[in-house]
Amino acid sequence: MTGQALLVADDVAATYPGAVVPAIASVTFTAAAGERIAVLGPNGGGKSTLFRVLTGELALGGGTLDLPAGRVALVPQTERSRLDFPVSALDVALMGAVSRLPWWRRATRGDRALAQGALQRVGLEELSHATFGDLSGGQRQRVLVARALVQDAPLLLLDEPFAGLDGASAQRLETLLRELAGEGRGILMATHDLDQARASDRVLCLNRVQIAFGPPATALRPEVVARTYGGDLVTLGDGAPAVVPAHHHGPGPA
Repeated sequence: MTGQALLVADDVAATYPGAVVPAIASVTFTAAAGERIAVLGPNGGGKSTLFRVLTGELALGGGTLDLPAGRVALVPQTERSRLDFPVSALDVALMGAVSRLPWWRRATRGDRALAQGALQRVGLEELSHATFGDLSGGQRQRVLVARALVQDAPLLLLDEPFAGLDGASAQRLETLLRELAGEGRGILMATHDLDQARASDRVLCLNRVQIAFGPPATALRPEVVARTYGGDLVTLGDGAPAVVPAHHHGPGPA
């Protein structure tokens, strides 16, 4: 399955209702099975907007979008997830099954087994009955990955998944994402972190329009990163681009 096209975007554009200026434009890239793509850009640069287009939450305003995989699953930031509901990790994972069921059908015993298996896949089987809000940030993020796995989508969209995680939690999540890509899943990861982008197979640089798309060696050249971030770029003493600090954005266009 590795190498099979999961997404083909050609000159994609999108505009929020009531807005005049497109939120994103001229976005052309592909994603293949087994490939990890970092979507890099500043706040308001279009990363979340692109994900909304891919999930169908925001209508395509121009260009073409082909999803041979048929399905995508969004893994939101854990810090943006509601933590005040008394639901278990298993309940959250099971939501992945509910999202693909007809409105009149309830989750079955088989769906619960699928959710339990997904929690086992992300290393949280023993915490399946723990309250979601009581878990650590890294554990909650893995539960959200499990929910996406239950949706059985070949292409996963992760919105800044490492935000707020400590080093150990980030390493566990990094290992999991590599394993999922190795199994043939496609991974699109919105990030501010240049080190994470360098570890990806390819990088899509966005600042409302596409700045670059390609392997890290070309997409992360200093001049390309400077065009992507402009005044937000952080540089080291030798002039090389450094990690851009992550700033959390609100629910509006971003």
